Amino acid sequence: MSPAGSPGGPVRTEVRDQTLVITLDRPEARNAVDAAVAAGVAAALDHLDATEELRVGVLTGAGGTFCSGMDLKAFLAGESPMVEGRGLAGLTQRAPEKPLIAAVEGWALAGGFEIALACDLVVAAEDARFGVPEVKRGLVAAAGAALRLPELLPLPIALELLLTGDPIDARRAAGLGLVNRVVPTGLALEAALELAARIAANGPLAVAASRRVARASRGWSDAERWDKQDELTLPVFLSEDAQEGPRAFAEKRPPRWQGR
Repeated sequence: MSPAGSPGGPVRTEVRDQTLVITLDRPEARNAVDAAVAAGVAAALDHLDATEELRVGVLTGAGGTFCSGMDLKAFLAGESPMVEGRGLAGLTQRAPEKPLIAAVEGWALAGGFEIALACDLVVAAEDARFGVPEVKRGLVAAAGAALRLPELLPLPIALELLLTGDPIDARRAAGLGLVNRVVPTGLALEAALELAARIAANGPLAVAASRRVARASRGWSDAERWDKQDELTLPVFLSEDAQEGPRAFAEKRPPRWQGR
C-alpha cells in the first residue's frame, strides 16, 4: 500500500509491477466524489508522478461501478469535490505527468464520465455506460465534458450527448473513439493492467515526450508546431535510452531503460 492510500479510506492504492492502481472505494455511494475522494485521488496522482519506479496509473472503481460523479449530498452539506488547480476529483483540470488509464465497470456518469475523459486511455467492460445527464437537472457538464467531447467527437455527436443527457453503452463509446478496448464484464481492470504493462515496457522518456506532444499539439499553430515538437523530443534522441533501445534490438534482448 502506498502513502496515497489507507485501509478503509475512500481511495485505495496498490502497486502492480510498474503500475499504480487507484481505486475509488465508496461502493455504497456508487463511488461518488466528495472532498475526501478528491484529496485521495490528488495524493495518489502525486505519488505516481513522484515515484520513479512507477510508469503508469490505472484508475478504477470498487463494487462494479466506476463513478457516479459528484456526491450531491456532500456538496449540499458544504463539501467541495474539487482540488484547487486540478479540478473535479483532483484530475479533470490537470492530469498527471504519467499515462493514466481508466478501467470502467458499470456506470461512468456525469463527473464520472468526465474523470474517464481526463484519462489518456479507457478500457471498458461490456456493461459500462457513459453519460453526462447534467442538462436533465438544469446543470452543465463543466468538469470537462463540454470542453473535451467537441475535441474528441464530431460536433453533432458531442452535442447529442451534451444536450440530451442520454447515456451510451460501451460498444457505441468504442465506435466513437472514446474507449480503447471493450472487454467482458469484470475484466476491465485486468485488461487495463495488461495495457499498462505494454506502455511501461517502453522507454520512459520516449513515452513521456510522445504523450506531451500529443496532448499539447492541438494548441500549436502550423508555424510553431515543429519547433515545439523539437523542444520536447530532441532531449530524448540525445539520451542514453536512445542508445540503449537500438542496441538492445540489435542484440535481441530486452532493453534496460535508465530514464536518462
